[in-house]
Amino acid sequence: MSFIQSKDIKLLDNLKSGDPSAFKELFDIYYMPLSIYALKYCDSFQLAEDIVQELFVKLWDEKLYMKLEGAISPYLFKSVKNNTLQIMKRQSKYQFEEIEDQINALMDDDQLDFAAIEDEKRKLYKEVEALPEKGREVFKAIVLQNMKYKEVAEQLGISVNTVKTHYSRALKQLRSSLDIIIMLLLV
Repeated sequence: MSFIQSKDIKLLDNLKSGDPSAFKELFDIYYMPLSIYALKYCDSFQLAEDIVQELFVKLWDEKLYMKLEGAISPYLFKSVKNNTLQIMKRQSKYQFEEIEDQINALMDDDQLDFAAIEDEKRKLYKEVEALPEKGREVFKAIVLQNMKYKEVAEQLGISVNTVKTHYSRALKQLRSSLDIIIMLLLV
């Protein structure tokens, strides 16, 4: 069992037992990776965030976590994918091919190719360094330093909306590296 899976199972157990901090911890861990994952299926970071927020509201309001067994992350990623695809289909703006679901592979340490991951991380860091200055600063603060939008805004002396705009633009430029970004946020 991988570290991520065991952490997931513990979080789910804590949720089921009524621990109020478990939902916040779940949200803190998965909000950003899920938002980035949704970008694989849509072209708007705002829409991606909305989809993830709606999933967490539904998860809490309908106590969907009570029906889950084992790790919660496969459910979260699959739900985000399905919800995003449904919205995109309804909007009829995009035609796209199915993107293979690689998250389950990320959850299993036995299947991780650490050399390939390190290679992908090096490529990502090069791409990050090529971003415009503000976008690079915002991306590094959120992904590498795990800061919240408000903290980044205060640090850089800009509004939260400006932070979101820079972050969204950076993610669009780094679209080919979304899988490694998600993994960096989870590990």
